Amino acid sequence: MQSLSKAREARAKWVRLIRNRDTTVREKIYPKVLENLPGVWIRVLRRALGNWKSTLETACALSEFLGIAFLGIGLWAWNEKGVLSNISSITDLGGFDPVWLFLVVGGVMFILGFAGCIGALRENTFLLKFFSVFLGIIFFLELTAGVLAFVFKDWIKDQLYFFINNNIRAYRDDIDLQNLIDFTQEYWQCCGAFGADDWNLNIYFNCTDSNASRERCGVPFSCCTKDPAEDVINTQCGYDARQKPEVDQQIVIYTKGCVPQFEKWLQDNLTIVAGIFIGIALLQIFGICLAQNLVSDIEAVRASW
Repeated sequence: MQSLSKAREARAKWVRLIRNRDTTVREKIYPKVLENLPGVWIRVLRRALGNWKSTLETACALSEFLGIAFLGIGLWAWNEKGVLSNISSITDLGGFDPVWLFLVVGGVMFILGFAGCIGALRENTFLLKFFSVFLGIIFFLELTAGVLAFVFKDWIKDQLYFFINNNIRAYRDDIDLQNLIDFTQEYWQCCGAFGADDWNLNIYFNCTDSNASRERCGVPFSCCTKDPAEDVINTQCGYDARQKPEVDQQIVIYTKGCVPQFEKWLQDNLTIVAGIFIGIALLQIFGICLAQNLVSDIEAVRASW
């Protein structure tokens, strides 16, 4: 009986201690926690703000440096061709100047990188919002172009045919364009837009009697089938190639056009191409979300001051 009463007393003592502890927690500790809660949230926000800032600054700095590199390459190429000393010659080229690709891509990457990097570094919400909107517009344009290309396949094919033929006319006018066409025809093993006869559009390769060029009725060397035994490229392999019967032409040059070959390549590598575009889209969405989260955190911290 004595031991049972001692046990009951000990239990009652523990109950009183627990109740006193709960009362102390409710009356003394909870109010202090609630008082310090805004400060805790501010510290959490500041830590998140630092993470968003460092990630965005790194990505945008990389984009800015790549943009400067592309712009430098483009301006160097124009300087080598004498375009910078004669700006009016920009419009003289009848075809597509590949340098524009470096300048446009480099300019866009530099603008995005500058706005995002400086906006994150200085916690400038205007630059961060500009970064998000600009990146969102690019994403929307890419999405629109993809949908239109899928819906209007025939129109896109006609435009591609017109684009290639327009550049065939200007093949000898610009060394960069010439290298681009040669690379395309060698890579896809094609010749012309829809066939070798498209080279009749070029004044040096057409088959008219008035053409006194040695390349008359021929094709560029990039149209020639490659012999693995040859170590040196024969730049004259396409001379008089289109004067031969069609059966003999297939032995010497590629007779398929670049538009059908591009379609075939796209079908064979559809998964890879789709994966690249999806990856780019996800990076753009991630950049937009990163900038918007940083803007929200900055505004939340400023509102707590």
